[in-house]
Amino acid sequence: MSPMPAGGMPRPSEGALAAFQSLVPDVAGVTARPMFGNRAAFVNGNMFAGLFGDALFVRVDSDGRQRLLAEGGSDFEPMPGRPMRGYTCLAPGWELAVGPAREWVDRALTYVAALPPKSGAPRGRGGAKA
Repeated sequence: MSPMPAGGMPRPSEGALAAFQSLVPDVAGVTARPMFGNRAAFVNGNMFAGLFGDALFVRVDSDGRQRLLAEGGSDFEPMPGRPMRGYTCLAPGWELAVGPAREWVDRALTYVAALPPKSGAPRGRGGAKA
């Protein structure tokens, strides 16, 4: 993944954005919206795929993560040294071969759709613990 540019979050190229939008399935419960100044796809309130600059990341199980890493992918680190657990980036150049990328997005959707839906309660920082 390329380093974050000075002054903010990386932005996707038009090509990466168009490729990502073509990968987001048009099925019930799936939405795409801004995240990290980029785009991300959600099912039942849980993020399953997104862009960070031109990098495509997906949420997959540990076997999927190992396969992606073996294929040249990397752990998703929106801040260097702080990976987002469960999210892995596809190898660079994913937008040139959307077939394999679509398979990973579909796999991520299936995996995340099986998770409990996010509640509508906002997550706060700090506060009392139960």
